[in-house]
Amino acid sequence: MDRDGTMTINWSEWRDHFLFNPLHNMEGIAHYWKHSLMFDIGEHMTVPPEFSQQERQSGVVWRQLVAGAMAGAVSRTGTAPLDRLKVFLQVHGSSSRGINLWTGLRGMVQEGGVRALWRGNGINVLKIAPESAIKFMAYEQIKWLIRGRNEAGTLRVQERFIAGSLAGATAQTIIYPMEVLKTRLTLRKTGQYSGIVDCARQILRKEGVRAFYRGYVPNTLGIIPYAGIDLAVYEVCVRKCVWSEYLCKCDISVFYLYKLATISKNLFLLCHYGLLRFRRLSLFPTASTEGGPKLSMVGQFKHIISHDGVPGLYRGIAPNFLKVIPAVSISYVVYEHMKKALGVKS
Repeated sequence: MDRDGTMTINWSEWRDHFLFNPLHNMEGIAHYWKHSLMFDIGEHMTVPPEFSQQERQSGVVWRQLVAGAMAGAVSRTGTAPLDRLKVFLQVHGSSSRGINLWTGLRGMVQEGGVRALWRGNGINVLKIAPESAIKFMAYEQIKWLIRGRNEAGTLRVQERFIAGSLAGATAQTIIYPMEVLKTRLTLRKTGQYSGIVDCARQILRKEGVRAFYRGYVPNTLGIIPYAGIDLAVYEVCVRKCVWSEYLCKCDISVFYLYKLATISKNLFLLCHYGLLRFRRLSLFPTASTEGGPKLSMVGQFKHIISHDGVPGLYRGIAPNFLKVIPAVSISYVVYEHMKKALGVKS
């Protein structure tokens, strides 16, 4: 469509593309763009995509989910060093220790070599598929309950917000033990665990079943604002794009769409990053108190504020910001190639 290679689609290029590649109705044009983008930045708590009844019956849904899972796996593997650095700074970073991006990265390499930068990536990739599938199925069931007998009805924004939040909470409840394992494996020292099974066995033996749900409350609380931000930014941006194109004849570039996606992800991180840090501290025993008594979420908040101030709530956010753009780019490219390989027509 972008014949002149400017990464901008003007009205003439848009018109000529559909003039020489005609579709018979507006539904076909909408379908062309409906699932054309997919972004994964590692914090997999977005509202699930919408699929029509025809798409569900044709099997397109599962091919889309497989393509998304593969894109997420490659994206997370490519940005795993930044993700491990983020978790390391969330748990071990403090003003008294003087750990920053460079010293944290250097310390991880010195302790376990370059391969240590990918610790915890295996379980992080493994949990993509079950989380996506559970979230999608829960989202469909909750939408059905909200919609009732009116199967053809369209959900309003607030109804999608409720459905997305509940679906995310359901998925997180079921796969949360995998999140605990991911954090422990990410922060493990050389020789501490031989693998995923050994890690689970040691946690169960030393700390009991309850250890697999430490940090569950702040994690669940973080899902609700993210669903709201995801939907709100989506609605505002789509309306702005449509009205700008219609009233001002302004061109909407691919980079502009990337910028909107990046802004929405970063806005989410700023709004609930503190809850993410509370969750990490809960998952790693005595990390925030240097061997002292275990603190509640409120106790952790007071401890962080008293020692590091408000900036302490955002320890590790720098590598998280750094990984957004490469994660979005990698997931987009892999997603498009996987859709073609699986025979999903855009």
